[in-house]
Amino acid sequence: MNPRISMITLGVSDLERAVKFYKEGLGFPQMESPPEVAFFTLNGSWLGLFGREALAADASVSPVGTGFNGFALAHNVASKSEVNQTLEQALSAGATLCKPAQETAWGGYSGYFKDPDGHLWEIAFNPLFWVGPEDS
Repeated sequence: MNPRISMITLGVSDLERAVKFYKEGLGFPQMESPPEVAFFTLNGSWLGLFGREALAADASVSPVGTGFNGFALAHNVASKSEVNQTLEQALSAGATLCKPAQETAWGGYSGYFKDPDGHLWEIAFNPLFWVGPEDS
């Protein structure tokens, strides 16, 4: 298997609200897509938004679940100030702050927010090395 993540699909409770958060709030570029799903191009992969119950049915699993989903999405940026700016942008768009930006035990700087559906995002600056594809 060639290691890569081609697309991350998030199950959402309100597709219109989720699209507004990612498109207008965070500025993600939306692709044309059928009305029951939304796709956004990321730098090297895609983000998909799909109804939570429909996504669970597609995977043959229960849509019921609360609390920590067991994973976090990470968005790395080039500076501490960009961490702060990105967190503020997310909060202005309707995110909930989980952990304010702060120095980390591993030598970086990061904070966490949850999107309107509770998906956990870390915004991080790693001064040791760049994580991810180069910005376009």
